[in-house]
Amino acid sequence: MHRRLSWWAGGILMAILLLFTFSTFGANRPLGASTYVPYFSGILFNLDPEKYSYLKHVNKPGAWEGVMLLGALFGGFITSVFITKSFRISLIPTAWKQYKNNSVASRMIWSFIAGFFLIIGARLAGGCTSGHFLSGMSQGAISSIIFGTTVLVALIVTGKLFYKSEDK
Repeated sequence: MHRRLSWWAGGILMAILLLFTFSTFGANRPLGASTYVPYFSGILFNLDPEKYSYLKHVNKPGAWEGVMLLGALFGGFITSVFITKSFRISLIPTAWKQYKNNSVASRMIWSFIAGFFLIIGARLAGGCTSGHFLSGMSQGAISSIIFGTTVLVALIVTGKLFYKSEDK
């Protein structure tokens, strides 16, 4: 049996996280993950911000995003192992096997295609998916609301196309 956090408790915890993130005691900026990728690449490969314009474009990058991403990974692992006891390693989710096929290659190809379209949409909307969903929508940003609505509609359409019900 899997234990779940109630929706209202999750909402309260997310609100506290966002308040802290936006506050001057926290990061004093919106919550997002994509900023860390160019920041870390610049450090890892010793890239010159004057030569790579996107590094200049990133507003106030910082190592805190890396800590947040590692914390999310570690927290998810701890939660799945000790709290929900649902941890397993699998290249193909159960629903994919049930409704599509057992092909790892098929799963990887479709995952890449879906991720590609998601990241293109996020870039067109001016931010990463986590930034739009967590920070942008909580602030009522029009681009985030449009992005979130588009993603929700795409999820419903994709779900209907990919996971057709067997009993009709």
